[in-house]
Amino acid sequence: MKTTQDSTKAIGTDKISSLIFKYSMPAIIGMIVNAVYNIVDRFFVGFGIDPLAIAGISVVLPPMLALMAASILVGVGANALFAIRLGQGRRGEVEHIMGNALVLLFAIPAIVIIVCLIFMDEILLDILSVSPDIFPYAKTYFQIYMAYGIFGAVGPGINHFIRSDGHPKTSMFTQILGAAVNIVLDPIFIFVFDLGIAGAAYATVISQFISFVWVFFYFNSKMTALRFRLKFMRLNLRLCSKILAIGFAPGAMQFAIALVNAALNKSLAFYGGDLAVTSMGIAFSVLIIVFMPLQGLTQGVQPIIGYNYGAKKYDRAIRTFFLAALYATIFVCAAFVIAHAFPNLIIGAFYNKPGALFDLSVRTLKITTLLFPLIGAQIVAANFFQAIDKPVQGAILGLSRQILVFIPLLIILPKFLGLDGVFITFPVSDLICAVLTAVVTFREIRKLRAENLSIFPK
Repeated sequence: MKTTQDSTKAIGTDKISSLIFKYSMPAIIGMIVNAVYNIVDRFFVGFGIDPLAIAGISVVLPPMLALMAASILVGVGANALFAIRLGQGRRGEVEHIMGNALVLLFAIPAIVIIVCLIFMDEILLDILSVSPDIFPYAKTYFQIYMAYGIFGAVGPGINHFIRSDGHPKTSMFTQILGAAVNIVLDPIFIFVFDLGIAGAAYATVISQFISFVWVFFYFNSKMTALRFRLKFMRLNLRLCSKILAIGFAPGAMQFAIALVNAALNKSLAFYGGDLAVTSMGIAFSVLIIVFMPLQGLTQGVQPIIGYNYGAKKYDRAIRTFFLAALYATIFVCAAFVIAHAFPNLIIGAFYNKPGALFDLSVRTLKITTLLFPLIGAQIVAANFFQAIDKPVQGAILGLSRQILVFIPLLIILPKFLGLDGVFITFPVSDLICAVLTAVVTFREIRKLRAENLSIFPK
């Protein structure tokens, strides 16, 4: 029987394409299921309650993303350090990393939750500018989600370790389990128990709790020798700083997405009203289906890149990056073709009544995906820097696409183009950031190749 140590050592020797398939496919499948997890509420409330309920869920997405950013900050940062230490052969430090990460995963998201619950009305009305028609839906969903949201932050954070522990399929099962429970409970709570949008929220938080229980069970089972030990849960300032430094780039990217969503919703409401907010909520459900598999790919290649970087096999780390970038680009090109060939069919899966909302949703989808073929390599590149312990570069690339470029464009373009300017911000931002990503990434790769030659001269 192959041990966990054998599985991790194989990351430094096996064929790279096979490793990407082995580690990424379960993550991709899991993230596709996670995409369903994210959109299933919108699907049921759109057809069973009111289209404005879709807007209600969409407008509270920013604080929910902020909660997930706290989870990613710790979970991805600790997991990258986890993989690097395995590559360096320093397995004795792994449980120490896990113990500190667990405490941080409860503590940091808890701060976000407390702030959201205390200042809920101010967040909804003053920051998110929720309209009176949408407010009842938004507050009901938001209040329930935040009250029990801690498990939705801790579970995914711990799940990263399962993948790097050499069990990507088990990690995938965690995501499938939560999504399956959510899909089953949604129609029961919404229609059978007649709880409306509250039912959608309860279905989500219950499914997150069940996923958390499963993940915690894994680290108390015979599937791994690793454990969350009480003696390693005493916070080490230096270790915590390292975890947060490495996780800063992806965590900041996620938090930036939250800020962008808040700014985007305010701009949509100003230039197009509730109709525009709802159309973006529908289109965003489609975009999630594309972005989640890309995240699965980057999650899958992260331990491969991190392990080989830690083992000073820089050439393997670089080749993994390029192959992953190629796969990501092929995927987003396919998504682009489908989105532009069948926009009516895609939007109809969420809202199929002819009229102004349907037409605007189709237009939203077509404009926001104009330069989709450029984003695959960008996402892989930002995560590449995080995997090789270069959080500053990763943060620059991640924040440029979400804040440094997107938000200024979101302020400027609508002043001249109105609502279309809001939509056009997406492709223009994609173009500018693609150029920046290419410059920063190729500069780093040249450095790694030079270092690789100094270690293994020809």
